[in-house]
Amino acid sequence: MTSPLLIRGGLVLSPRVLGVADVLVRDGVIAAVGPGLPVPDDAEVVDASGRIVLPGFVDTHRHMWQGAIRGVLPDTTLPAYLGRVLGGYAPAFRPEDLYAGALGSALEALDSGVTTVVDWAHGPDTPEHADANVQALKDAGIRAVYGYRHAAGEATRATEAGRVREACGDGLVSMAVAALGPDFGDLDLAREEWLSARELDVMITTHMGGHGRENATAGLAFLDDQDLWTPGTMYVHANDYTDEQFKRIADHGGTVAVSPAIETAMGFSLPATGRARAAGIPTGLSADAVTSAGGDMFSLMRAAYFTERGRPDGVGLGFTAADALRMATTEGAQAAGLGDITGEIAPGRQADLVLLRTDLPGIAPAPVHDPVAAVVLYADTRAVDTVLVAGRIVKRDGRLVANVAGALDRLAASAAHLAEAVSRDAEPEAAA
Repeated sequence: MTSPLLIRGGLVLSPRVLGVADVLVRDGVIAAVGPGLPVPDDAEVVDASGRIVLPGFVDTHRHMWQGAIRGVLPDTTLPAYLGRVLGGYAPAFRPEDLYAGALGSALEALDSGVTTVVDWAHGPDTPEHADANVQALKDAGIRAVYGYRHAAGEATRATEAGRVREACGDGLVSMAVAALGPDFGDLDLAREEWLSARELDVMITTHMGGHGRENATAGLAFLDDQDLWTPGTMYVHANDYTDEQFKRIADHGGTVAVSPAIETAMGFSLPATGRARAAGIPTGLSADAVTSAGGDMFSLMRAAYFTERGRPDGVGLGFTAADALRMATTEGAQAAGLGDITGEIAPGRQADLVLLRTDLPGIAPAPVHDPVAAVVLYADTRAVDTVLVAGRIVKRDGRLVANVAGALDRLAASAAHLAEAVSRDAEPEAAA
């Protein structure tokens, strides 16, 4: 049991505008929302006047292990990314490097108001690396769905997924299966991945539908042939599905994760933001790879907003700032399989909350006119004043409640090791 917390007098977005109200939190859960709530005798009161109070952002697809190689590959393409990052840097990662990267990524997320991430862990896949990744998420105090990629080797795969599920536990970190197939890799392994998710009763998150129409069609045919359609499956980079195929995904209870910055920068086809949502699919936003783009939700909301409204012939002009905010909160939570837990400010939901300053140049006086537009089009990470995860304050008065200096030291040490290792491995090729 913890003392109650009353967030008083903020402009509450749930994400729709509720007006100036109080939010009462008990034992990590939102107990009441409304104006003039009574203050419990033992409550801590957080003055939110002049602040916007909104649900914590949800990043539906991020490779958290890459925190130590942020910025190694700007101005790139998908093939170059696969070769340089997965083929070059990933093999050099020690468990301590993966811990440093995931911890740094989680603190970056919390600092910018992202309280939930779906961590697609396609880095090194030994048990030691998986344990380091899960531990970093727990130590950061972020809500996370750890997307486990099946380890190499049949003997290891037979037991490792269940072990990792147990390691995640029943707290803020849960598990999903990050399935490479059917769009990548061996189809027998793909079937094994999808069936293991059913056995473990966890979500599937998979890169499907983003590598050409023929590939997209073949992947769905595989699900048909193997009877693998699974409700709650998250389809990442699903840009090449037809509108009819999106309707099939919706009928099977699927969700979509859009990475508007990476998809446009790396040469994917146009993000499927509006088309997926038009099919009735919960669609979330994601940073994907900080190797090549930023990781804050303000940038992602703007990227989604402008790319969708810029679609040919004006077909995306119906997409609004409110739609972008729903994707970053409510729909993101639904896509992450957490729609009953987070993503809205309502009694019974976990108190994953963000307080944004409105008294900064570039933001003021936008909230007076349209608080949703203020968040989506004008706010940035400078505005993130206070962040709560499950009712625990992880950022207060603009500063993380964490050992940031220690995390940055870890990142610096790992970055130096990785840069040296990759440079050393590249020397023979350069000489040739």
